[in-house]
Amino acid sequence: MRDQILEAAVKRIAQEGTDGVRVAGVATEASVSTALVHYHFETRDLLLAEALEYSYEHAARMRVGEERGAGATAAQRLVEMIDGCLPSSDALHDDFVLWVELWLRAAREPDLREFGARLYGKLHDWFANELRAGVESGEFVVVDVDQTANHLLALIDGYGIRNLIGDPAVTIEVAREQIWSAIGPELGL
Repeated sequence: MRDQILEAAVKRIAQEGTDGVRVAGVATEASVSTALVHYHFETRDLLLAEALEYSYEHAARMRVGEERGAGATAAQRLVEMIDGCLPSSDALHDDFVLWVELWLRAAREPDLREFGARLYGKLHDWFANELRAGVESGEFVVVDVDQTANHLLALIDGYGIRNLIGDPAVTIEVAREQIWSAIGPELGL
């Protein structure tokens, strides 16, 4: 039931923004009572914060399947990871909108900055670990894994935002191409 409520909250945040989401709307979306939402989440802000974290964790599980990751090269896994972070499908579009919502709220509300930094830290570690695996296997030549992971995330965020807002100059294909042309030399590819 808790996951059902969190999924409904994620959907509402993506559609309405965090400021527009109401507990009653989440309850309706989840087909539960508002009392049940309040039973699981003491406050609206707690519900919204947990929905953002739930979205990140859910997206991370979906991004790279273990069956593909096990036999794939580090470069192939990195391609999938980058694709999984761009707004290239309806679900990934909603996830990207949630990240934008988190950025905006954390910029305005200092209490959310630590939460945002923690989620970004998980995303950074996910990429850094894959970069390290590529270095260890000899596929990548990376001088500073953390700096390269940060650069990669900045590229994904920047091109992802332009695609999200419908910039005709930045299709998903263009975003992928530009990210790889920028990051490839850093990886020694």
